[in-house]
Amino acid sequence: MSTAEQHPGRWRPALDRPALVALLLGLAGVGYRLVLILLTLPASNSDEATFGLAAMHIAAGRDRPVFLYGQHYMGMLESYLAAPLIGLAGPSWPALRLPLLVLYALFLWLMYRLTRRLCSPWFATFVVGLLALGSERVVRDQLTAVGGRPEVKPAVVAMLLIAVALGERRVRHRWLATGLFGLLAGVALWSDWLIVPYLAVAGVLLVWAAPRDLVGWPGVLLVVGFLLGVAPMIKDNLLAPDGQNSLSVLREISTKPGPVPPWSDRVYGGLLEGVPLATGLCPPAGCARWQQWFGLLYPVLLAAAALLALVAYRRAADRAGRVRPVAQLALVAGAALTLLAYVRSPLAAAEPLAYSRYLSVLQISLPAVLWPLWLAAAHTWRHRAPMIGRLGGALAGAVLAVLTVTALVVTGLFIADARGLRAEERQARELAAAVRRAGLHEVYGDYWTCNRLIFNTGETVVCGVLDGNLTPGQNRYPAYWKRVGRAGRPGYVLAVGSTAERALRRRLGDRADAAVVAEVGGYRVYHPETAVRPWR
Repeated sequence: MSTAEQHPGRWRPALDRPALVALLLGLAGVGYRLVLILLTLPASNSDEATFGLAAMHIAAGRDRPVFLYGQHYMGMLESYLAAPLIGLAGPSWPALRLPLLVLYALFLWLMYRLTRRLCSPWFATFVVGLLALGSERVVRDQLTAVGGRPEVKPAVVAMLLIAVALGERRVRHRWLATGLFGLLAGVALWSDWLIVPYLAVAGVLLVWAAPRDLVGWPGVLLVVGFLLGVAPMIKDNLLAPDGQNSLSVLREISTKPGPVPPWSDRVYGGLLEGVPLATGLCPPAGCARWQQWFGLLYPVLLAAAALLALVAYRRAADRAGRVRPVAQLALVAGAALTLLAYVRSPLAAAEPLAYSRYLSVLQISLPAVLWPLWLAAAHTWRHRAPMIGRLGGALAGAVLAVLTVTALVVTGLFIADARGLRAEERQARELAAAVRRAGLHEVYGDYWTCNRLIFNTGETVVCGVLDGNLTPGQNRYPAYWKRVGRAGRPGYVLAVGSTAERALRRRLGDRADAAVVAEVGGYRVYHPETAVRPWR
């Protein structure tokens, strides 16, 4: 990756050409995302605000949450990472998101190292270039604090690198490496259960590549590291009331009653919508027909990658030479298991646009998926290759080119739409300012208004969540609901024309217009003369 250039009185490392180009592409990707963070793009929402509020509580020493408020299975590592910045600079969306930028940069660097180790230097540069691009869907998964995905991806890539290095006997402190492997696995499991397929294949790779390192003290350190990483989840589950531990909550979510869409609909939503969206080939509104081609091609590429890895395994001279193809097989298996788990869920068919975020971890397998195309494209430059090989190589090169251009175009569409997204964010802040100017400190609102409003006001305003019928909704943090419930004269912040606003106006009757104290960005702020709580 680098060489050492010596000069009189100084020494500096010199990157080779693929590494230098990858560095420039990576810096461009990080810089692009830094600008987005400073502009609060993608726009914030109440889910993300919940992580921000938890970070405020952590920074102030008021709480030490293990799982997301009201969602007892998603770890709060992102809140802990943001807590020092929020404690220092106060609550803001950039302070909440900046640690995620560091995680993205780490993921980019680790992906380059892994791809270069398993495949080739210039292909690693190409992968970095693709990962530097970012559609709205891709960037939202990378830069918004909504739990799990930004931190588990670099953790798994680091685990794979550790396993490969142990198998190739390139690690000096092998005990520490196995302990770090276990720690990363435990933290990833606590952060997001969606990463379980990749944790499983990484574990299998470690057992195959370095079985001797799992005997004795290295194995003890592996277990200790894992238990240390997953300790918050273990402690919380031991103390949680019956039916409220993370396993019970996940079991309840996965077994909800209701019609199950047919396999054809789930496969369509998972492959033709989910995969292109997660890869950055579609705008957030969904995939056009011509953008779904990569979803059709994806299982074919997985099969081709598995075949290439098996051939390389058979040709390897020794066990150390087989580590890389086994690692490639692990990447294929991780992607296949993740896809299978996704298409088993009714959400793959019912709401593929909203839940394609569950496939963002497929970025880990990008080197294995695209490696067959890269190798085939290389045949175009081989003069002695048969004509059919050259044609196949030209076709593979065209596929890679179309993939790159499509990702670039969709990234450009996201940038072009930035003004509209900025307007939405500006309206949310203007709404928060209007509520404060009205002198309100306790209000009711819908789910997508409340926690965002609380975070934007730094908790000077708290909000209780109501549904469209003006009855209690999803209140993630019960303390806010209790505080608003104790207020003598709470306000209401409701979208104009919403079901909840119509219900409130019917309740107020002739006093409805007189109760309006502000109207901002499609919202009306009500402050009735007497408390209005229809559910009591």
